[in-house]
Amino acid sequence: MATCIECSGSVLVAKRLSFDADQALISDPATIYRFVEFSRALQHAKDIEEKDELWMKMREEARRDVEQEPVLASFYMATILSHDSLESALATHLGNKLATPHLPACSLADVFLTTILEDAAIRTAIREDLKAVKERDPACVSYVQCLLNFKGFLAIQAHRVAHRLWNQGRIPLALVIQNRVSEVFAVDIHPGARIGQGILLDHATGVVIGETAVIGDNVSILHNVTLGGTGKAIGDRHPKIADGVLIGAGTHVLGNVRVGSGAKIGAGSVVLKEIPAKTTAVGNPARLVGGKDNPIKLTKIPSMTMDQTSHISDWSDYVI
Repeated sequence: MATCIECSGSVLVAKRLSFDADQALISDPATIYRFVEFSRALQHAKDIEEKDELWMKMREEARRDVEQEPVLASFYMATILSHDSLESALATHLGNKLATPHLPACSLADVFLTTILEDAAIRTAIREDLKAVKERDPACVSYVQCLLNFKGFLAIQAHRVAHRLWNQGRIPLALVIQNRVSEVFAVDIHPGARIGQGILLDHATGVVIGETAVIGDNVSILHNVTLGGTGKAIGDRHPKIADGVLIGAGTHVLGNVRVGSGAKIGAGSVVLKEIPAKTTAVGNPARLVGGKDNPIKLTKIPSMTMDQTSHISDWSDYVI
C-alpha cells in the first residue's frame, strides 16, 4: 500500500491507495518526484512508529475520544488515526493550521514532514515537549489533546522546522512560517532563536522570542512573556535562558542577559540584569528574593514544580 496526499483548499487528508500500474502514468515529472519523496518519508515514519510507544498511546487516546464523542470521528481520522507516525500527524496538523489560500496545506505539510524526518533532534524534542506539557500542565488531559489543541506546543514545533530552514539558508520560507505562527497562534518566535527540548509554552498567547535568544532544556514559559532586545544593541542582543528556568506570565527579559539554571522569575517582572542560578527574581525592575548579596536558593527545579507564588508567602511581607 502506498500513501499519497489529497489537497483541497486548506484541508489535508492522508489517503490509502493500492498501486495500479495502469493508473501510474503521470505526465508531470515533478508530481512523480513529490509522490516518491513523500512515500519515502512516510516509510521512514512507519519504521519509527514500530518502536514509538508514545505514538501508540496517542492513538489509543484518539480512539477513546472518538468512542466518547462520535461527532469527532472524521476529525480524528484525518488528524491522528490515518497516520503511520507522530511526525506525519504533526506535519499534517500544522499544515492545515498554517495554510493560506496561496500556501496550500499539502505543500506546508510536505515541508514540515521532510524537515522533521531529516533531523533526529527535532523528532526527540517533539516527544520531550509532549511529555513536558502532559506532566506540568494540569489542564492537559492527554497527549493527543496536546498535539491537537495546545497552541504553545504547536508553535514550538513549527519553530523547530523554521529554525532548521533558517540554518539551511532557506530564509524566505522560515520567515513565512514565523509569520503564519504569529498570525494563527499569537506567538512570535524568530526562526534564528535556539530552543532546547522539554519546553512548556503554557497558554502561549503574546509570547515573543527574539532572533539571538537561547533557551535551554526543560524550561517553562507562561503567556505574554518577551525575550527581547533593548532596542539599542545589534548582533547578539537577546536573553540566554538556562535549563530548568520558570518564567511567569507577563515577564519581560530584555537584552543579552543570562538567567541561570533553575532560576525563577515571578509574574510581571522586568529583568534587565543577570539572574544567578537557583534564585528567584521579582518586580519591576526585577530584584532577587533575599537580596543580591545573599539571595535565597531554590532547592527544587521551578520549571518542573510550576510553583509561581511561594516566594510571596515565604519571603515577602505582602498583604491585601
